[in-house]
Amino acid sequence: MTQAEATTIFEEEILNGLKARNKFLSSKYFYDARGDELFQQIMKLDEYYLTRKEHEIFTTHKEAILHSIYDGETFRIIELGAGDGSKTKILLKHFLKQGIDFTYTPVDISGNVLEILETNLKAEMPDLKMESFQGDYFDALAQISTNPEKDVVFFLGSTIGNFTEEEAIGFMSKLRGFLKPNDMLFLGVDLKKDPSIILNAYNDHEGVTKEFNLNLLDRINDELEANFERDQFQHYPYYNPHTGECRSYLISKVEQEVVVAGEKIHFRAWEAIFMEISKKYDAVQLEELAEKSGFKPLNGFHDQESWFADILWEKEK
Repeated sequence: MTQAEATTIFEEEILNGLKARNKFLSSKYFYDARGDELFQQIMKLDEYYLTRKEHEIFTTHKEAILHSIYDGETFRIIELGAGDGSKTKILLKHFLKQGIDFTYTPVDISGNVLEILETNLKAEMPDLKMESFQGDYFDALAQISTNPEKDVVFFLGSTIGNFTEEEAIGFMSKLRGFLKPNDMLFLGVDLKKDPSIILNAYNDHEGVTKEFNLNLLDRINDELEANFERDQFQHYPYYNPHTGECRSYLISKVEQEVVVAGEKIHFRAWEAIFMEISKKYDAVQLEELAEKSGFKPLNGFHDQESWFADILWEKEK
């Protein structure tokens, strides 16, 4: 995809969301260079436990994870939404140390993130076989999954939580369609827990998550010649313990009109833009997700407090 094509798609999706009856913006567009930087800060926040917990799982269970994945044959790790790879490095280093023959293929929509990741991994693990892919997950899988070797798709960080239940089933079912009979899925999932702990993770006292959301308005201003005034919007997250969904919004404080790519977008006072969903699961919901999307659970790994899980599924025959 050319830069011009990407810009056109960005404009179309942003305008479609802002002109909808219930306004929304896609969270995939959070990740420009500034957004990448802000998310790195979020992962280091005291309130944002998710990264620490998955890091703990990989550190504690790296040998068991290897035994669950490795069957003696060469394989490929395809990581969807690789980011900075800070957690995955734990497994990559351990696999290399054990002399395992594998290739690492990180996939990310952000070219900036992939460039940084490649530089760091080459410096830290010069023997690592690596082939990165910038773009959409399914575009990448369509090209990568034609290889005969076994694929293990990593979808970490509870990114699956960015979908509603219906969307998650659709995404996982589509993902399954790219997998061969012996391929596996390694899925990171945030689990239900004390609601206050969950809400604080998306409403940190330093305001980094707020800045992360507002940065998308800045990006729209820069790339689509818009005139959003960020001070006129309020960051508002809430958690529903029944559904397990933590939802984030930007709410217009006043009635206003914003120009985006030459089009006028009207906001009523206190009208919301839906920004992101972060859904949490329990064991029953995960079993249902696997069954409805055509996967068979194989193994699961938890942190000490069972706040987070990394689970291994295979394509149901």
